[in-house]
Amino acid sequence: MKLLQIYNFAPHYRAAIFQMMDSVLGCDFVFGDKVEDIKKMDYRLLSHKVTEVHNIRFRHCYYQRGVPTMVRQKYDTFLILGEPRCISTWLFLVGSLFYPRKRIFLWSHGWLGKENGMKRMIGRLFYYFCDGAFIYNERSRELMVKGGIPGNKLTTIYNSLDYDKQLAIRKTLQPSSIYKDYFKNENKNIVFIGRLTAIKRLDLLINAVSEMRRRDEIVNVTLIGDGAEREKLEMMVRQQGLNDQVWFMGSSYDEQLNAEMIYNADLCVSPGNIGLTAIHVLMFGCPAITNDDFNHQMPEFETIVDGKTGSFFQSDSYMSLADTISVWFASHECEREQVRSNCYNIIDSKWNPHNQIRILKEKLGQ
Repeated sequence: MKLLQIYNFAPHYRAAIFQMMDSVLGCDFVFGDKVEDIKKMDYRLLSHKVTEVHNIRFRHCYYQRGVPTMVRQKYDTFLILGEPRCISTWLFLVGSLFYPRKRIFLWSHGWLGKENGMKRMIGRLFYYFCDGAFIYNERSRELMVKGGIPGNKLTTIYNSLDYDKQLAIRKTLQPSSIYKDYFKNENKNIVFIGRLTAIKRLDLLINAVSEMRRRDEIVNVTLIGDGAEREKLEMMVRQQGLNDQVWFMGSSYDEQLNAEMIYNADLCVSPGNIGLTAIHVLMFGCPAITNDDFNHQMPEFETIVDGKTGSFFQSDSYMSLADTISVWFASHECEREQVRSNCYNIIDSKWNPHNQIRILKEKLGQ
């Protein structure tokens, strides 16, 4: 099998799976040159051919220059990012009809559940052209099958971070006094790691912690990250008298330190869409709470098994978030090690690049 992957960009956080595709599948790569302000991976990590193409923006759509004609190249299998808003992907898919011996697979988030009739119709047409599609989570796959896309075309592939590097770090972790040293108390510790942006709804967390304080439930909160919302959040903390409970740690690119912070926290709370934060914190044994609006969540919410690896609160309600945090701490008071094991197991079994490569090899016939 001669395989070419075509992707919108090469984000640094996908380096592990791309490297494994490079070494195990012998894959060549085509990447777009830029997507927003996301850090690009170092192409030198890949030993096979890498081609960078220019992404041209058209309002909500984009076009990757040169991609449609790549169907003529001497590859028998193509794995393409499945974004219907990518015009060049449509042209590639239509062009592939003239090359029936070539196999085309899409790699996609799939459907969220908020798609209207027109989007579902476009989606059915989009997936008609491919031989198969890899979807990030089970819910999206089920929605697509219900929407009329043949189930035998759809395979759940999950998602991953740099599992091997993180596993090596995880094996070194031990309980530490990092929170006790900073907060000077032994209260429960909540952590958030990621960019401090409006979509993460960290205002709900601040309000929930304030409500818990009113109930005489005092918890510590550490925010690891920076972003446009930091100043607003710092003002909220001052106004609500929570300075002694909230630590704005700032950005950290030291994974050993991040792992220590996550491992020693009692709970991660990500009130907006949780995304890859879920994989990150569960990898180091920390359960997570996020909102229950799955139509607007990212696929990684499925790593959260209610009561085992975290829980869900009513979206947009800080009162519900406060209640959910309280219930979690009360019901898991003596179960920290069991919860830690639950978190490890779900990442080790599914949400890692080794499992993704196994699935790719099985379905692509490597």
